[in-house]
Amino acid sequence: MKNTTKLKNILQLYTIVLDIDEDDNIYLTATNKRTKSTETFIDKAYTVVIRKAFSHMLKEMKMPGQ
Repeated sequence: MKNTTKLKNILQLYTIVLDIDEDDNIYLTATNKRTKSTETFIDKAYTVVIRKAFSHMLKEMKMPGQ
């Protein structure tokens, strides 16, 4: 699955903030639109933070009570 497709799926359930620091670490903070819980993913590569956020989204969708 391409990163643009993963991002589109993430954005359906989360509000995201992308940031980068002086060491080129990329921060993706995802806030669940329903529960308002947040999770931050950090890596040097954009593709890695997208993959981590997508994986987190899939795990949250499988959790009972969601």
